[in-house]
Amino acid sequence: MSVTDIAMTNVRFAVSVHVLALLAVTEGPCTSEFIAGSVSTNPVVIRRLLGTLQRAGLVIGRTGPRGGFLLARPARDIRLDQLHRLIAEGNVSTASHSPNFRCPVGRVVTDVVDRIGTRAEKAFLEALARETLADVVRDVRGRMESCKPK
Repeated sequence: MSVTDIAMTNVRFAVSVHVLALLAVTEGPCTSEFIAGSVSTNPVVIRRLLGTLQRAGLVIGRTGPRGGFLLARPARDIRLDQLHRLIAEGNVSTASHSPNFRCPVGRVVTDVVDRIGTRAEKAFLEALARETLADVVRDVRGRMESCKPK
């Protein structure tokens, strides 16, 4: 996985958490335009992501004048490790590169970095497994309260 792939996976995961949290705290369905405004991106990007989330059974879409997207299940039933695996397509791994294999370090460094990446991936996914969308929503609501003008 390249550095660019890892960066894009991290962005997609962060946007996915944002979208699901927004759906959880908003009453009624949210349009892709509304969600895109919150995320600060194009509605087409959001619709693609919502398609992935819908195929995974995390959101449902409603058509018509009062249409939009809703969570398909309670926030407490959506674990962040499952979401990350969906968005990352199973990959968390570290970025690889093509070192000079004539160099003694270049011959072995990729294996060393991959081993470290494997341990980091395991720890990362274990940490995400302890978090649900409900945890995110609780934190978001708490921060929203503390940001309200007094």
